[in-house]
This record gives sequence, C-alpha cells and structure tokens, in this order.
Amino acid sequence: MTQNPFDALAGGDGLGGLDLGALLQQAQQMQDQLQDAQQRLAEATVDGTVAGGAVSVTLTGAGDLTAVSISPDAIDGTDAESLADLGDLVVAAFRDARAKIDTLAEQMLGPLAGGMPDLGGGLPSPGQLGF
Repeated sequence: MTQNPFDALAGGDGLGGLDLGALLQQAQQMQDQLQDAQQRLAEATVDGTVAGGAVSVTLTGAGDLTAVSISPDAIDGTDAESLADLGDLVVAAFRDARAKIDTLAEQMLGPLAGGMPDLGGGLPSPGQLGF
C-alpha cells in the first residue's frame, strides 16, 4: 500500500475531504476576533450605582476599579454603623457594575464562542476568563 492514509483527510485524493488549511485559517481568524473583542472589553468602562446614585463606582471591562463617587446624602453620620452602611453601599455599587461587565462580556464574547466547535470541554464563560 503506497497511498498515504491521511490524504483523504487533507483532501489530497480529490474527493473533497477535510481541508485542514482552511480549518486552520478559520481558527486563526476566530482567535484574532476573540482577542480583538477581549481588548475592546478591557478598554470599556462601566458604572454601577445604588441608592439613587448616592454611591457609584466605575470599573474597566477587566474589572479594575477606577473611581468611587459618594454623595454627601449617602452619609448619615460618622458612627460605626453609618460607616458600615456606607461600606455596604460601595460593595453593592461594585456588584452592580460587575453584573454590567458580565452582561457586556457576554454580548461581546458570546457570539464568538457560539461559532466555535464544541470539542467536548466547552468554553469558559467570560466570568471564568476574569472579565
């Protein structure tokens, strides 16, 4: 037997088999698109707010906290309980922004993940990627 058994897979027998070159090119294009979307997501900013805007935070798409804004109305006093309440508001605003980042990541990265073949392991969610 002199015929290479892998010729049929590469389309070398003229029967229109699997074109590995085209498959690799498509995979490279998808990787480039994914990297571009990840870059755009990292450069995006999202605001999270609570209590009618009494506390707001700004996060990058990569999850970095870049700003915190606290309205004077958010502070009822200087006792420990009031400061704890303020801390809770900051955490809530952060969670609001984080949820918006997750939604944005799904919008930007989801279509790309949907076009990739499932190789059995599945794809990580944007949250698992650290976005």
